[in-house]
Amino acid sequence: MTTYSIVAQVIVALSIVVVWVVRFPNVEKEFKQYGLSTLIRSIVGASKIVLSTLLVAGIWYEDLVLIPSLMLALFMLSAQYFHFKVGNPWQKHIPSLLLLILCLFIAAISLKLVH
Repeated sequence: MTTYSIVAQVIVALSIVVVWVVRFPNVEKEFKQYGLSTLIRSIVGASKIVLSTLLVAGIWYEDLVLIPSLMLALFMLSAQYFHFKVGNPWQKHIPSLLLLILCLFIAAISLKLVH
């Protein structure tokens, strides 16, 4: 694993923890705005925390990185969809777009497409 990948993994994991733990009231508002249930919100949040944990564990066990990075990229792509669906301004799109790019970067390094 490269230093760039490790940094990206830590940034993604910390960002997800901050959003889903520290800024949880904001998440609740957004999921209501999107018309999604609390069950879906709970499943998404738990999944993102687990996948973030796997990304951090992937610093020491590289085989753990590819699937969590791709699954998190899918979550971030979904976030983009919902931001567009409700007509959020571009500022709201930027965090999940940056995390999407970082997750794809991590996956590309894991697949040795980028060195």
